[in-house]
Amino acid sequence: MNPPSARGRCKECMNTQTAIFAAGCFWGVEDAFRRVPGVVDALSGYIGGETENPTYRQVCSHTTGHAEAVEVTFDPEKVNYDSLLDVFWQIHDPTQLNRQGPDVGDQYRSAIFTSGFEQQRDALASRDREQQKLSGPIVTQILPAPRFWPAEEYHQRYFEKNGGACHIAPGVRG
Repeated sequence: MNPPSARGRCKECMNTQTAIFAAGCFWGVEDAFRRVPGVVDALSGYIGGETENPTYRQVCSHTTGHAEAVEVTFDPEKVNYDSLLDVFWQIHDPTQLNRQGPDVGDQYRSAIFTSGFEQQRDALASRDREQQKLSGPIVTQILPAPRFWPAEEYHQRYFEKNGGACHIAPGVRG
């Protein structure tokens, strides 16, 4: 995988697509998606609020409306959007409103931010399939993607740089 500074310039980035997911603390979400074969990059950031270029401190103040999210850059010849949706549903509990594990607040909400009709359609269909497996209602928002703001550098590849883990484990819900 390439460092964020290579985004958009590397050879394997030339025919990529992006998807944006919010599923709790972005450190674990980013780490989970980085492990998916075909994912070229995953970038932690903020989306869905009103403040331009928000900081972590501002987002945590619950005044910006942003969610912690991850912009996933992927090679559609190696992994498709539906497979990324499957990962999304498996790494968090989509029935929890504004929380995941020990993290509580609107910045930890469950959301899929779509780019275009096909992603919107596929996200809605995947939510409907997932709902049939669950006893509680899914609260995941599925919305057209507004501007994504990359988080501060110290949040990028956090577990890779610092070790650790969080509530997210591939294949394990909640």
